[in-house]
Amino acid sequence: MNYRHHFHAGNFADVTKHVLLVQLLRALQKKDRGLLYLDTHAGRGVYDLAAAAQGDSLARRPEHPDGIGRVWARVDAPAPVADYVALVRQCDQEWGNREEEAPRFYPGSPWLARKLARPQDRLALCEKHLEECAALETEFGGAKRVAVHAMDGYAALRAMLPPPERRALVLIDPPFEVQDEFAQIVAALREGLRRLPAGVFAVWYPLTVRARTEAFLAALRDMQPPPTLALELALAGENSPLKMKGCGLAVINPPWQFDQECKPILEWLAHALEPAPDGGARLEWIVPE
Repeated sequence: MNYRHHFHAGNFADVTKHVLLVQLLRALQKKDRGLLYLDTHAGRGVYDLAAAAQGDSLARRPEHPDGIGRVWARVDAPAPVADYVALVRQCDQEWGNREEEAPRFYPGSPWLARKLARPQDRLALCEKHLEECAALETEFGGAKRVAVHAMDGYAALRAMLPPPERRALVLIDPPFEVQDEFAQIVAALREGLRRLPAGVFAVWYPLTVRARTEAFLAALRDMQPPPTLALELALAGENSPLKMKGCGLAVINPPWQFDQECKPILEWLAHALEPAPDGGARLEWIVPE
């Protein structure tokens, strides 16, 4: 695998994904019963934004100023966004940054999930890239109710579901390096739903060519899954030269009223992240409730 997320850490896609992930976890934790958080492509726990371009063969501008940088100091953020920013600040401070003006360290999804986990919750973090997995081990090794697995995350749905808790949030957030990534996701979801029909499955996906995204959402619909919601934020329209024009999160079995809670969040983010006139937020039920 050639992908390294550190260059993209804290960009607009991370902000969108992580705000929604925190909201998902908070919603699921309204019930007392414990749950399994399964991260199929966990990456590493924390990213050093100052080292974002180290080892990069291209002289590229870091992406985090247009992501977390745009929401870091906003005093008008809605409560769920402020909740997410407070977690990022906590991570930044715990890792040693004492500057208030801008973040130095940015949390990945494993760090956010671990920070939000209750004593009755359990984390399974899967990462097949050995260097990233080693970083996960360094960050979470020895943590109670956290297991790090050097394995293919898609296989984890077959190996780890159903969990003893009978409740799970599965985050599928692959690097999209291979042409058949969407097909692998659909196959993994079929297996996951077969094993845990009531599980909550969240899939992050990039908005590159609209037709490709629509084909993926159509494949989800053809699976005839439980209620499935797609939440998207586009920085640019279909005709933009940008390679990644936005991102989305497809959620199977979303918590009750999750769509109503997320609509104003996405709209605020769309304004704060300053999309082009043909960009913006989109929320659609792929399979209605």
